[in-house]
Amino acid sequence: MTEKKYDIEERLIDFAVKIIFFTESLPNTKTTNHLGGQLLRSGTSPSLNYGEAKSAESKNDFLHKMKVCLKELRESYNGLRIMHRAKIYKSENQIIELITEYNELISIFVKSIGTASKPKPTS
Repeated sequence: MTEKKYDIEERLIDFAVKIIFFTESLPNTKTTNHLGGQLLRSGTSPSLNYGEAKSAESKNDFLHKMKVCLKELRESYNGLRIMHRAKIYKSENQIIELITEYNELISIFVKSIGTASKPKPTS
């Protein structure tokens, strides 16, 4: 078992690469071209948007960009779940690993957005 990375940016980049490899491994069908293309876009988007969030100009800008990441993560998670149920994959272990990672990333972003949304305590 490999140890999870806790640097969220690196974890998102690694995950985007896994999504690229996964979508490239899909057969060339109408369904996989549609779902795979959508997954490729939504699955690589969080790493790119997180880079923008790190350079946010304000707290509201940061929260907005983090929420965009969360939306893309949820879209990808559901896309993979559809593909899993339709048995559109080469390796079931690979798709289960991707679904599990999405679920963990979604949890991290929900928690981070919740924490960042709290008002700062006044002293």
